[in-house]
Amino acid sequence: MTFSNPEDEKLLTLAKATAARVSATQGAAVRDETGRTYAAASVKLDSVTLDALELALGMALSSGATAIEAAITFGSEPITRVQLAIREISPKALLASVDQDGKTTTY
Repeated sequence: MTFSNPEDEKLLTLAKATAARVSATQGAAVRDETGRTYAAASVKLDSVTLDALELALGMALSSGATAIEAAITFGSEPITRVQLAIREISPKALLASVDQDGKTTTY
């Protein structure tokens, strides 16, 4: 899948690269209202599991973002409950998940 907006393609590239860098099952990237991007990989330990989008959104919000323009995940796990948090602050944000085979699901 290719996104019509080149900035959304950039998010997918960031999500893929972040997951690959640490051999994670999922990568995610978000773009805030100012165009800043945040990327994260999923974390799975015996004591804690955090999905990539959860981390990327947390990074954006803790850096002062007040809205999200787009959020894209890549990997074996689709967007989870974090989509509700994104919709809470940005009802019209692009939310998409791309699996290992390139199949894209938008939310």
